[in-house]
Amino acid sequence: MIESGYLELTAKDGNTFAAFSAAPADGTGTAVVILPDVRGLYGFYTELAERFAENGVRALVIDYYGRTAGAGKREKDFPYAQHMAKLSPRELYADLAAGVAHLRSEEGGAARAVLTAGFCIGGRLAVMAAAGGLDLAGVIGFYCWPADGPDGSPGPTRRAADLAAPVLALMAGDDPGIPPAHVSAFEEALAAAGADHEVVTYPGTPHSFFDAQRDAYADASADAWARVLRFTARVGAG
Repeated sequence: MIESGYLELTAKDGNTFAAFSAAPADGTGTAVVILPDVRGLYGFYTELAERFAENGVRALVIDYYGRTAGAGKREKDFPYAQHMAKLSPRELYADLAAGVAHLRSEEGGAARAVLTAGFCIGGRLAVMAAAGGLDLAGVIGFYCWPADGPDGSPGPTRRAADLAAPVLALMAGDDPGIPPAHVSAFEEALAAAGADHEVVTYPGTPHSFFDAQRDAYADASADAWARVLRFTARVGAG
């Protein structure tokens, strides 16, 4: 049995944004903030939150677009591109921090261990959150872009030594936006930093193989989900 539903949270800068919570009847004390892809608070991610809850992990999905599109869930026709262009890293981290704080509050379940799990833009944010002083138990990035940003800002590879949480990166082998050289450089940087990490690449899979194309890549998606659950159980117990 799980309890789930939509709610609204407020970041320190006053932004009110939508979120979705799924809680197990008997939880493990571990919770995860789910950071979606560019679609924001979309149906796949609410379903994923419930999958976490079915496995004893409280989950909270946050939306990115409260400042420009209001607090609401996002449908298939949501024009995310025009809103994504207005996002700033500082605002994204403010909303993420509010999500983490909620999960640690009594109202949010008083989680003992909090992780992040993100996809695409959310994957990068999830991994970089390990350098954000949030005292996370672990970070999970699906197809997380590890290289520097277009403006030259350091990405996960250059920040590897600052990532103060175990890292699980699940990468697509056929992803033009994240070439194998970038993935290798990220893994080498994590190893050089002595980080607790696992970087897994699924050959022949495209970007978004786990979410938008999960039916076509069922075997890779099943393996990735099993790794997520093992990682969550391990770092949550620590």
